Amino acid sequence: MIYFYLQRIIYPMFSLVIQAGGKSERMGEDKALKPFLGRPLIQHVIERLAPLASLADEILVTTNRPEDYAFLGLRLVSDLAPGRGALGGLYTAIASATLPIVAVAACDMPFANATLLETATRLLVQEEADVVIPKTDEGYEPFHAVYRRATCVPAIKSAIDSDKWKVIAWFPSVKVRELTRAEVAEADPAGRAFWNVNTPEEFAEAERLARLADYQDRTGRVR
Repeated sequence: MIYFYLQRIIYPMFSLVIQAGGKSERMGEDKALKPFLGRPLIQHVIERLAPLASLADEILVTTNRPEDYAFLGLRLVSDLAPGRGALGGLYTAIASATLPIVAVAACDMPFANATLLETATRLLVQEEADVVIPKTDEGYEPFHAVYRRATCVPAIKSAIDSDKWKVIAWFPSVKVRELTRAEVAEADPAGRAFWNVNTPEEFAEAERLARLADYQDRTGRVR
């Protein structure tokens, strides 16, 4: 009981949202359902995030084909802003959550990092930020980030209503806390957390690396 109480102080009520709404055009099939190490990729990602999921008060999946994802046994929600691309997808993820803090992860990130999202959740509370998000050389990583629902939903809705399309177009209207390179590296020393797979070749390489990491974890050997 004491342990639970301490957990709740550190991690207030929050939702974990797995986004599975992409079109998978370059993959040629639904990548979220494509077998990865013997089970659907989305299931692998959820298992990767299990340490965070165990603390979450709500877990949901965004998808426009709920019948295909019913096997997950999770709450499934459809697009709230059809045709609005990544910005609409992010809006759906955050607006569909029912709790004050929302951690969002894409289903096509086979190395999604629970520790990194836990760190972001803690910093969002401690620093009273609206968004805690990693930024790499390629830019922000909005689908591996944490959001404050009360401030982010209206800000994103305003951006959509103003016909903006960039997924971070609404950032100037909220308090954004960027995760530093050092903070990211501490949780993700291999630097793979934000790698999303879009082609069969990328998928195969990710699976090879995941299999190798699993072997090293089990045996303590490098091959």
